[in-house]
Order: sequence, then C-alpha cells, then structure tokens
Amino acid sequence: MFSNSDYIKKILQQVLDSHLTIKNRKDKASDLEIIKKELLKINGFFKVLLKKIGTENFHSRDLSELKPKIKNYVDNYYFVQEIDTMSSLYANDQDRVRSMRLKILEAFEDKRLIDTIQELMEKL
Repeated sequence: MFSNSDYIKKILQQVLDSHLTIKNRKDKASDLEIIKKELLKINGFFKVLLKKIGTENFHSRDLSELKPKIKNYVDNYYFVQEIDTMSSLYANDQDRVRSMRLKILEAFEDKRLIDTIQELMEKL
C-alpha cells in the first residue's frame, strides 16, 4: 500500500519524466506528437494534484507552495491546440518545432514550477 507521500512522489516523478522527454526531443516533425502526448499526461497529473493537494490526507507546507504554481500553469499554458495547428502547417519546419518546444519548457520555468517539483521530490 502506498503512503500519501509515495503517491505524490510517484505523480511528480511522472511529471519530471514527461518534462525530460520533452526537453530531450530533437525537433523533428514526429516530435510534435510525442510532445503533445507528454503535455496531455502532465496536464492530467496536474489536475489530479490540484484536487488532492490541500485535502485532509494531502496537506503539507511544501505541497501548499506547489499548488498555486501548478494552478498558474494549468490556467495559463495549454499548448495542445497550438501543436495540432502546427502539425498540419509547419511539422517539417525544424525551427518552428524547436521554438514550440522551447516555449513549452519556458512555461515550466514560470514561477519556478519545475524547480519546485524537483526540490519537493528530494524532500519526499
């Protein structure tokens, strides 16, 4: 049986794994579908965390600091529609694919989201 911190840690590790997958792409046309899939997973994990964090079983100071950063990301960054548009128009343009990937990675840096997740992983 998983403890609450193990559960959170597992979800955060999956977010970090997806982030790393996006970060390590080589900006090929086929990368857009991989990036889209990883973003959908991250968005799903973030929505689960938003529902869990702050509840009686999932309450800690560290998680409370993470919640507004996740909410900011979910509210302000959703790249799936842009990727769909880009796939049909510019999938073979390596510079545009790179630009999209870097913009996505930049969104994870907003409000130190990815750094906070990595720090929390070390604490759990």
